[in-house]
Amino acid sequence: MKNHLILSLLILLFLCPFQSQARDKYNFNLDWLLQVGDFQGAEHPSYKDKNWKPVNLPYAFNEDEAFKLSIDQLSDTIVWYRKHFRLPKTDKGRKVFVEFEGVRQGADFYLNGKHIGIHENGVMAVGFDLTPYLNFGQENVLAVRVDNNWDYRERATQAKYQWSNRNFNANYGGIPKNVWLYVTDKIYQTLPLYSNLKTTGVYIYADDIRVKQRQAVIHAESEIRNEYTKAREVGYRVEVYDRDNKLVSTFEGDKTTVAPGETKEVKAEATVEGLHFWSWGYGYLYTVKTSLWVDGKCMDEVSTRTGFRKTRFADGKIWLNERVIQMKGFAQRTSNEWPAVGISVPAWLSDYSNGLMVEGCANLVRWMHVTPWKQDVESCDRVGLIQAMPAGDAEKDREGRQWEQRTELMRDAIIYNRNNPSILFYESGNESVSREHMLEMIAIRDQYDPHGGRAIGSREMLDILEAEYGGEMLYINKSARHPMWAMEYCRDEGLRKYWDEYSYPFHKEGAGPLYRNAPASDYNHNQDMLAIENIRRWYDYWRERPGTGRRVSSGGTKIIFSDTNTHFRGEENYRRSGVTDPMRIPKDAFFAHQVMWDGWVDTEQPRTHIIGHWNYDASVEKSVYVVSNADKVELLLNGKSLGFGRQEYRFLYTFDKVKFEEGTLEAVSYDVAGRECSRAKLETAGKPASLRLTLMQGPAGLKADGVDMVLVEVEAVDSRGRRCPLANDPVQFALDGPAEWRGGIAQGPDNYILSQTLPVECGVNRVLIRSSRIPGDIRLTASAQGMKPAELTFTSTAVDVQNGLSTYIPGNELEGSLLRGETPATPSYQERVVDVPIASAETGVNQESAGNSYDDNELSEWRNDGKLSTAWITYHLGRYAVVDEICIKLTGWRMRSYPLDIYAGDTLIWRGDTDKSLGYIHLNVKPVRAKEITIRLKGANSENDAFGQIVEVAAPVANELDMFKAKDGDKPRMN
Repeated sequence: MKNHLILSLLILLFLCPFQSQARDKYNFNLDWLLQVGDFQGAEHPSYKDKNWKPVNLPYAFNEDEAFKLSIDQLSDTIVWYRKHFRLPKTDKGRKVFVEFEGVRQGADFYLNGKHIGIHENGVMAVGFDLTPYLNFGQENVLAVRVDNNWDYRERATQAKYQWSNRNFNANYGGIPKNVWLYVTDKIYQTLPLYSNLKTTGVYIYADDIRVKQRQAVIHAESEIRNEYTKAREVGYRVEVYDRDNKLVSTFEGDKTTVAPGETKEVKAEATVEGLHFWSWGYGYLYTVKTSLWVDGKCMDEVSTRTGFRKTRFADGKIWLNERVIQMKGFAQRTSNEWPAVGISVPAWLSDYSNGLMVEGCANLVRWMHVTPWKQDVESCDRVGLIQAMPAGDAEKDREGRQWEQRTELMRDAIIYNRNNPSILFYESGNESVSREHMLEMIAIRDQYDPHGGRAIGSREMLDILEAEYGGEMLYINKSARHPMWAMEYCRDEGLRKYWDEYSYPFHKEGAGPLYRNAPASDYNHNQDMLAIENIRRWYDYWRERPGTGRRVSSGGTKIIFSDTNTHFRGEENYRRSGVTDPMRIPKDAFFAHQVMWDGWVDTEQPRTHIIGHWNYDASVEKSVYVVSNADKVELLLNGKSLGFGRQEYRFLYTFDKVKFEEGTLEAVSYDVAGRECSRAKLETAGKPASLRLTLMQGPAGLKADGVDMVLVEVEAVDSRGRRCPLANDPVQFALDGPAEWRGGIAQGPDNYILSQTLPVECGVNRVLIRSSRIPGDIRLTASAQGMKPAELTFTSTAVDVQNGLSTYIPGNELEGSLLRGETPATPSYQERVVDVPIASAETGVNQESAGNSYDDNELSEWRNDGKLSTAWITYHLGRYAVVDEICIKLTGWRMRSYPLDIYAGDTLIWRGDTDKSLGYIHLNVKPVRAKEITIRLKGANSENDAFGQIVEVAAPVANELDMFKAKDGDKPRMN
């Protein structure tokens, strides 16, 4: 027995050191020190920092200002961060790297008084090799000086970074993102940190994907480096684990000899069966472990969490796993911020926020202007939310150094994020870039991510064939080539606090200050009108969806998801275009989109939602609005039918002059055959009787790392536990235990930021509480006059930290959400429209440009010479067909109404004035068999902007995309 025991111990001692020493990753976020201001000598280890503020990262020095101040007032100054840490003597001879996920804006990094580098773009991650400067077994001091001046300029060139912009890129300064430390062997796989380290890391991808067979060829490629003084023959092994940590495949590449100081690439590939493919609302992720072996010993191992999916971009459409998907989502500010916190939230809260988009049936988030931080990128992987990833810009193309800054950032962002399956689009610009610049961006993608299955394009790109997707900001575009989706439509704003004009606090629809000396009613909506405007605007894209002809729209992203501390147009000092407020409490617009978007293209799941509440004065008579994806909707009040609603914009059903009666209001939806599909109801709540607190936290509970948070919802409820929709009572909170109050937001002085008294609005509000570094029991109490108080207790658990290092990695416990299930095998839409091709056209004048009126380029046009006699065009169809609808896009579509006569041969089939629109108009005509259609202007067009308030920051450029200000554009003519 004794001999057997000794043998077992010897085996363990032989095997374990090589496994444990392969690579260590440490959480480097804990126990930093902060001081605001510039301090000479603060980089030196002996600098006295005893009185500096203890902080834990991620932490923006000006976090208290988030939503308290408008974006342009956020503090910008110089701050210093310092961290004391130790590495054991046994790590001497190994390599040590630090990864900063991002600093804002320009930063100098010092280790033990030595300047180790700078990083200036304010967006992308950066890494440093700390090995030459470390004192193993002794204390080390890492110091970071950060300058987050809005007007920061690159030191070498004095060029300002285009994306450091006071309109949209909120300046949460310092180190607002995570920091990691890696300890590796001297032969190792590099990190995907091109900034400073100039390394590209690991690249995992799949090809030859066979969705139905659940099969693909998985490829792994690692950049490796040998920093030994002798050559090494290196083996490369790949292990693929599923979400249950079950090994599903192991394969190896060829052995490679790596010379001293040499950097090489090693590869391996294998066909893997039984795969689950990543999809919308199906965040199925695999862990791919790539390891380097020398003489039978594991020298380095990297774990990459990734997923596999198949994409295609063609014919104006987008395919995911061989199923067409129309883009339905949000253009969200990359800051994705929260009150009194800014960007720096725990990983579980990122999942909560991004997961809400999927719960609301969005499938895409277009991060605006700058690359999102890694935590949000990985979160979208987990919740199954497609991403469009920009590099960095403001508005317009750039030349010279500012363009080079954009290409360098795109390169670094692609390398850093190319293993994240949720990224399907790389965005080269927030406004059209030149063909030459588009080709540059394509070349960068092709060099660093040639197999990722991602389209690269830009906003607009209507006429550049090489772009792989495009679409304007506000308008509806269609294409039969690369897909077009709107980049940020529906700019209207409205507070969650205001239901309608009949409800306390009785905010008149549209009331608010001027914006740019013009009425701003579109930016001061009540909740019901904001929801209705969102329905109207989505209808424009729904009409042009796949299945409606050869040229289609691939959807769009509404601006924005959650209210944001960025450029605003309404009464408050932050933007309220979101379908949730800053605490992610849904507005009615959230539920409206949930109804309209529940499907890949066509709606697939029946849903119904009644806009508003049912608590009114007995004298109130008002319209009731119902959102439904069914064919008709009946309204019941206390069981009595009020009839069927008037259908508008496909999804909106209006019931006029409904007199309030206490009780239950119910909407029942039916399909075309009269079968019930879904229903929704509202109940009249009683007077507020008590407060209710609900705790939301990560799956591992609250961690005492000084960074983790809980989100607590407070509601005013009646005696039966129903939320009271008109309650606006102030609530006083008291917090006991090792935790920090971060609070919430409401309308009032300083937006109630950090206040421990704030009102419920529409009966509900939320607050954030952050853990300290001390574990323990925490108690939150809430009280309000006339209501029974509420109490909540929860506990924070300890996080082990040794010498400034922790092995606890936040987010590792978060699993992918499988909410929507795997990609359905059924078609996502029905072919509802057959368009008839145009063979040729005759015109009254300018015959040479007649083809511009029916090509696939929305920047080309045909126009007459201003004379009524020449204002006609005749289209010769490719075949005889029964025509029952005419779809046209007229120059100046949002400005002009055209009086038209339309003929099929010699038969008049339509006469009238066209509607103004954000793109295409549809004219229903009596079905007629024809091979020739003539459109004739029968008088002067009328001009008056029907959408005058939908301006962007860079107006009037954003208002002129439809060329209505072209030469002689003010003359009556046909365009």
